[in-house]
Amino acid sequence: MTTTSMTRPTGRTTGGRPAGRPGRLLTIILTGLFMAMLDIFIVNVAAPTIRTDLSASGGELQLVVAGYTISYAVLLVTGARLGGRYGAGRLFLGGLALFTVASLACGLAADSGQLIVFRFLQGAGASLMLPQVLSLIQRTFDGPARARALTLYAAVIATGAAAGQVAGGALIEADLFGWGWRPVFLVNVPIGAALFVFGLRAVPLDRPARTERARPLDLPGLALLSAAVMLVTVPLVLGQEQDWPLWCWSSLVAGAVLVAAFTAYETRLARRGGAPLISPRVLGSPGMPLAAFRIFLAMSVNSGVMFAFSLHLQGSKAVEALGYGPLGAGLVFLPTAVTFGAVSLMWRGIPGRWHGLLVPGGFAVSALAILTMGLTLRGDGVGPVALLAFGVNGAACALAYSPTLTRSLGSVRPEDAPDASGVTAMMTQLGMLVGVATFGTLYLHRSESAGSSADGLWATTVALAVTAVVGVAAGARSRVNSR
Repeated sequence: MTTTSMTRPTGRTTGGRPAGRPGRLLTIILTGLFMAMLDIFIVNVAAPTIRTDLSASGGELQLVVAGYTISYAVLLVTGARLGGRYGAGRLFLGGLALFTVASLACGLAADSGQLIVFRFLQGAGASLMLPQVLSLIQRTFDGPARARALTLYAAVIATGAAAGQVAGGALIEADLFGWGWRPVFLVNVPIGAALFVFGLRAVPLDRPARTERARPLDLPGLALLSAAVMLVTVPLVLGQEQDWPLWCWSSLVAGAVLVAAFTAYETRLARRGGAPLISPRVLGSPGMPLAAFRIFLAMSVNSGVMFAFSLHLQGSKAVEALGYGPLGAGLVFLPTAVTFGAVSLMWRGIPGRWHGLLVPGGFAVSALAILTMGLTLRGDGVGPVALLAFGVNGAACALAYSPTLTRSLGSVRPEDAPDASGVTAMMTQLGMLVGVATFGTLYLHRSESAGSSADGLWATTVALAVTAVVGVAAGARSRVNSR
C-alpha cells in the first residue's frame, strides 16, 4: 500500500512534530497488532510443551491460553475509552510498553501460576494497545483509503492466528539456547522495543478534544462487565477438570445475572445523559449488533479449531494422538494463514452483486471444511485432502469475518471510532476466549473419558461445524435485511 493513496491527516502532531507519512503509521500499528494476535495463538502449539515442562494441569493449561484473552476482552472497551480521553497514540505506546515487559516476564516464568499471572498482564497491555489501532485508522484515513486500511487490519487479525501456530512451532523445534517454549514469549521483547522507538516519531501524540477528554470512564460499568466475563469464563475453563462442581454452575448463573444488570445499568446511564461503557449510538449503527454477533461466531470457530486440532496433532498427556512435533503441527495451519490473508485482501474485488452472499457462504463452506478436516485427521492423519480443507477453511473464515468488520466499522462516524473499535475488538476476543474455553473443554473431556484423541476431535469437529451453521443463519438474515 502506497502513501499516495491515503488521505493525510490535518492538524495532527507526531511526537511534537507535524504528522508524517500515514503509511509509516499504518505499518507500525499493524505490526503491533500482528504481534499481539500472534501471541494469542502462538501458545496453542506450545501448550503440550508448557504442560510437560511446568507440570501444568488441563485447567492451568487452558488458563495460560485463555488468561491473556480474558483480561484483553474485559478491558478492551475501557482501553478504547482511555484512548479517546488521553489520545490513541499515547495509549498505543503505553500498551505496547506493558505488553513487551509482560512478554519478558512470561518468558522468565518459573511455574504455571506465574505464567498465568503474566499472561493476564500481557492481555491488559494488549487491551490498551489494540483498540487504538482501529481508532488511529478511523481518524487518519477517509473513504477508499480507510476501506483499504480496514481490509489490511482484517488480514492481520486472521493471518496472525495461523502464523502464530507456525512461528510457535518453529521456535520450539529450534529450542533456542535450550529454552524450550520460552522464546515464544521472549521474541516479543526486541520487536516491541523497536516498535516503541519508531513509534515515538511516527504515532500521533496529540491529545483529543476537550469534550472527549471530559467523558467519564464508567467504572461501575467496567466492574459489572469484568465480573460477568470472569464468572462465565472461569467455570468454562476449569469445570471439566473439576467434574463440574456446584460452584461452576452457580458462577455461570451469577454471570448471566450480571450481564443483565450491566445491560440495564448502561441503558439507564445513557438515558440520564451519561457516558456508558458501550455507547447506544454505536450499537445502533447500521448492522452493528448483527455484525458483532457474526464476528463472535467466526472467532469462536477459528480459535476452537486452532486449539483442539493443535492438541490432537501433537498429542496430550492423557491420550495418544498423531504425534506431530511443534513445527509439524504449526505447518499444518499454514494453508489457513495463506488463504485467510489472501481472501481478506482480495474480497473487495468480487462483484458487488455477490457481496450479500459472502458472509453466509463463508460460514457454510467453513462448516463443510471443518467436517472434512475432522474426518481426515480422525483416521489417517494429515494428507493432501486435510491440507486442502485447512486452506479452504481459512478462505471461508475470511469471507465470514473480513466483510463483516469492514462494513460495520466503515459506517461509524470518526468521533465514534474509540467506542466502535472497542466493541468490535471485544467481540473478537470474547469469541476467541469462548472458543478455547468451550471447544477446548469439549475436546479434553471427550478425549480423556474415551481414552482416544480421535473421539474427542470428532465430537469437537461436529460442535464447530454446528456453530458455523449458526453463522450461516446470521449471515442470511443480514442479507435479507439489507435488501
